[in-house]
Amino acid sequence: MSAEEFSMLLSGIAAQLEGVPLDRRMAAFLNEEYPADGADFQRLGELCAEGEREGWLMSREAGGVKFGRAIKTGGATGQFSVDVVRMKDIKGPHHVHPTGEIGAVIPIEGAPKFDEFAPGWYVYPPGSDHHPTVSGGDAYVIYLLPEGAIEFTGK
Repeated sequence: MSAEEFSMLLSGIAAQLEGVPLDRRMAAFLNEEYPADGADFQRLGELCAEGEREGWLMSREAGGVKFGRAIKTGGATGQFSVDVVRMKDIKGPHHVHPTGEIGAVIPIEGAPKFDEFAPGWYVYPPGSDHHPTVSGGDAYVIYLLPEGAIEFTGK
């Protein structure tokens, strides 16, 4: 049941993002409509914890990062795939976002930041790249990828 609720909640969010440019305005919209202290955002955190415990989220682990694709493109979230990671004071593998990335930083313990983003929503535009890094604690990061596009570079 929790996997269905996770999918439905993200489906509603993703539907509002179809065709919208991945920029600061999108991040502002998400942080206003789904604030980090709001019920939906808090529920996403609870569902991530349930999914981790029950094994339907983040079923793989490498280099201290738990991860997994929760929803494939063409599913409940339309053009977006949905991945979830759990990171604690760690730098992840470098990658490029050919079509951008929309993410939610959900604290578990401490005062984690993802890259330099505090808990809440962030948006990376198409063509951006980074080493995903969580510092200051432990966090879930949910990220929506338009067309499921991500390219790991090995850098």
